[in-house]
Amino acid sequence: MLRSLSLKPTGLAPAIALAALVSLSACSTHPEIQPALQQIDTGRLGVQGVEPAPVAADQSAWWDAYGDARLSGLIRQALDGNPNMQAAAARLQRVAAQERIVRGADMPQLQASAEVNRQRYTEHGIIPPPLAGAVANTGTLQLAGSWELDLFGKQHAQIAASIGQTRASEADVQAARVLLSSQVARSYVALGRLQAQVAVLQRTLGQRDDILKLIRQRVQAGLDTTVELRQGEGALPDTRLQIEALREQVMLTRHALAVLTGQAPDALDTLEVQLEGLQVPALPSTVPLDLLSRRADVMAARWRVEASHHDIDAARANFYPNIDLAAYAGYNAIGLERVLKPGSWQWGLLPAIHLPLFDGDRRIANLQGRVAEQDISVASYNQTVLQAVQETADQLGSLQAIARQQTEQRAAQGHTEAAYALATERYRAGLGNYLNVLAAETAVLNQRRQAVDLQARTLDAQFGLVRALGGAVQPTALPAAATSSSTQKLSQKSGDPA
Repeated sequence: MLRSLSLKPTGLAPAIALAALVSLSACSTHPEIQPALQQIDTGRLGVQGVEPAPVAADQSAWWDAYGDARLSGLIRQALDGNPNMQAAAARLQRVAAQERIVRGADMPQLQASAEVNRQRYTEHGIIPPPLAGAVANTGTLQLAGSWELDLFGKQHAQIAASIGQTRASEADVQAARVLLSSQVARSYVALGRLQAQVAVLQRTLGQRDDILKLIRQRVQAGLDTTVELRQGEGALPDTRLQIEALREQVMLTRHALAVLTGQAPDALDTLEVQLEGLQVPALPSTVPLDLLSRRADVMAARWRVEASHHDIDAARANFYPNIDLAAYAGYNAIGLERVLKPGSWQWGLLPAIHLPLFDGDRRIANLQGRVAEQDISVASYNQTVLQAVQETADQLGSLQAIARQQTEQRAAQGHTEAAYALATERYRAGLGNYLNVLAAETAVLNQRRQAVDLQARTLDAQFGLVRALGGAVQPTALPAAATSSSTQKLSQKSGDPA
């Protein structure tokens, strides 16, 4: 009776066993464990088309639009020699290698082996005489292969996740390029601003020296007192103090710019930047926010969301059985002289199904961890998109405000220069006192500094806008108009200084 209930080894038995395991595991994939966060609706922010796509290396040199060969050379030098860029490239190579490892795991594996073993066999073991108690050589020469069948998509999901990580790293490299190039450009302009401020103060120092000579003449003529003389003498060291403070900042900025470009801190000690030498490209009247979808950091975050989604699929596939096919064929013999004889031929076929039934909830914990990682990647993506929109809006708003400020500053400087000239002439003629000259001079100095600052801020805001738009296009290449309603308008005042 018992014999009639036994299951004979037919082709039906493995299929029944596999179906039972699949049914058992399918009930344990824990569909209730799901991500809690959703990706932000970019459409309501005016950004369309943010879909995962490979990010090509950006070969456009947006900085060439500013017509400064030294700036272009420094940026290219930074892209080639900056350690952060080199580290980003190395990280990309590491992730690409990991992708190849994951792809290789999905392919059949084949291994060749040759083994030689010299062994004394125990006299009291399972090996019978004459080998028992004897010393003999054993040789093996064979091929072994294995293949894990991806019936439930685990390896496919792992490959897709690895591809997503590689694409994200490629985007990270491009984002690092844009960030570094904009940092170099902004440091270059900051250096030019400081040097222009030094020039303004040196010009002021010359004017104060001329005034001091005039005061001495008037004191000798009995027209002024020592009070005016001491005021005039005190103005010179105060100006020289400000010049030295600015020169210290010039030195520090040169050092920072040299390190950004991968050079020694003193490599740019003779670098002089003329802000007037930079051409300021005219920006269009409208800039579509859809250009934000080209930002490499936005695309990198999007790829990481995709990768985390596939990681969840792979974690769920762990609840299904692993099906492995393994086989070997070769020669094995006791006595090396008999290894290659026909009688030493051996082979084996080892199909296997593995499903851990009790693992201390490790698979559940792994799934929960992957779901949490997707929530993290979604939150990071949402923050990146929001930050990109804010940066663009900030730079556009700043450019508008700076244009208006420049208009008012030019008018104010014209009036203060005229007032200073008039106060100086009245003082020469003995019709005014020195306090009027000092007040007029202070107003002129402030306006000259503001002119330099606004000129530098215009360039800095443009560099910031290029970075906010991902550096994929040059300022002069931005579309002149946008038909989409989701655009941020930028009005340019006619006659703004270049």
